[in-house]
Amino acid sequence: MKTIFDCKLLLVDDEPELRGMLVEILHKEGFQRVRTAASCQQAKELFQTEQPQVVILDVSLPDGDGFSLMAELRSFSAVPVLFLSARDEDENRLLGLGLGADDYITKPFLPRELLLRLKAVLTRTYFPPTLRQSKKPLFHLGEAVVDLNSALVTRPQGQVTLTAKEYILLAKLYENRGSIVTGDSLCRAVWGDDLYGYENTLMVHIRRLREKIEPEPSSPRYLLTVRGLGYKLTGVVEK
Repeated sequence: MKTIFDCKLLLVDDEPELRGMLVEILHKEGFQRVRTAASCQQAKELFQTEQPQVVILDVSLPDGDGFSLMAELRSFSAVPVLFLSARDEDENRLLGLGLGADDYITKPFLPRELLLRLKAVLTRTYFPPTLRQSKKPLFHLGEAVVDLNSALVTRPQGQVTLTAKEYILLAKLYENRGSIVTGDSLCRAVWGDDLYGYENTLMVHIRRLREKIEPEPSSPRYLLTVRGLGYKLTGVVEK
């Protein structure tokens, strides 16, 4: 993918008029590789055949709901997902973000807002500054070897791949290794300047990151919580 406009986009919504309007808006903005689905089943089939690089997902669908579909997608893919929903209650928003969604936009919405958030998610996921650096570090955290060139963590029990958000979080913590990085700074690195509502989601991603780099995630040695302030990466040994 040379630019964000080259990405494959899957739009999942059961409202024909809204799908048509969004496809037209996306095409005019420069996104030409857009596929649409009106149900969970159709979305799953298209996901397997098209392998989209971003998904815009409605919550209410005729054969299920977007939250369940999101959880299923997350079991095998880290593709960025933006929820587009009429459900604007805080618990629904936090549920979607807690499942690993990259953004949650409520209906009705301004088309320009959707485009700006979509571009921000694609830029953060596929073209963040840390990924554009020519040389990325390789370092040890105990028995785990972290390779930020390939977003891989090698442990005695095997290799695991970092998701895009986990990569950005770990890169930010590594850049400030040995020092406290505030929760706001980490949220800003991953989600941009709109920090509201992401604190709980940050905790979810920190927990998942610990599961990949810590020998005992429930008793972390390397990714430490500094209560009331943020997090700190310690015990880094340069390779």
